[in-house]
Amino acid sequence: MASDEETAYDLTATEPGPTSFHELASAAALTDDSVDEVAAAWTDDAPTVDRDVLEANLIRPLDPEEIWGAGVTYSISQEARQEDSSGGLAESYLNAYEGDRPEVYFKATPSRTVGPDEAVGIRGDSEWDVPEPELTMILYKGDIVGYTVGNDVCSRSIERENLLYLPQSKIYAKSCALGPCISTGDTIGDPHDVRMELTISRDGDTVFQESTSTSEMVRSVDELNEFFQRYNEVPELTALLTGTSIIPPDDVTLEDGDDVAIEIEGIGTLENPVELLDS
Repeated sequence: MASDEETAYDLTATEPGPTSFHELASAAALTDDSVDEVAAAWTDDAPTVDRDVLEANLIRPLDPEEIWGAGVTYSISQEARQEDSSGGLAESYLNAYEGDRPEVYFKATPSRTVGPDEAVGIRGDSEWDVPEPELTMILYKGDIVGYTVGNDVCSRSIERENLLYLPQSKIYAKSCALGPCISTGDTIGDPHDVRMELTISRDGDTVFQESTSTSEMVRSVDELNEFFQRYNEVPELTALLTGTSIIPPDDVTLEDGDDVAIEIEGIGTLENPVELLDS
């Protein structure tokens, strides 16, 4: 699907149209055009789609071969982590915040990732679980070709217990969500100046809500992308989450049945229910 401010188009119904964002990005690379330019070339022959129907049937907009994350990229996230004094966490995060090298870590595979309106998971062996709203880069052959909304769900109590447990706190079933769509740089403008808001709802009531701006980032998207690719065999299509400055306090934890909404200016709102996972 492709859309402008007024109309949505089914590019997959054109001949020979792309069947996925991966194919769209590949066509753009082959013609040395932008993704927007290639999509626009197909819209003349593409049937339109009712936007209400489209929004009611959203699916994950891409299947990146790997999803990675970056951490301690906002000053406020570092301040929050200074409270994590156990296990040497505060010193480690401070070193990452002040150091030349950012924190970059493996996050998920497609099988561990959900799309809009699908349930994100929380572990049964964790006592403090939070969503982490993040502007997410979409990379094709290492180049930034778009952005989406990412939810880097984290078992903070496991992470806080010992820094070596970070992979278990980050990488598990349904620990990542992407969506609702992919916006290009032309659409969102400066990626370092977009508004982001997180809302956690429970039984129709808001239990947590906070907003921020990517202008609070202390790393650039280009810097994070460059470190991500250093000495790394990067798949053709990948996603890189850029970190968060919104971390709910200790007394707010996700529960089974909650709803999480992450809105990023110029992209849209990613909404997911929460599911307590079986072991």
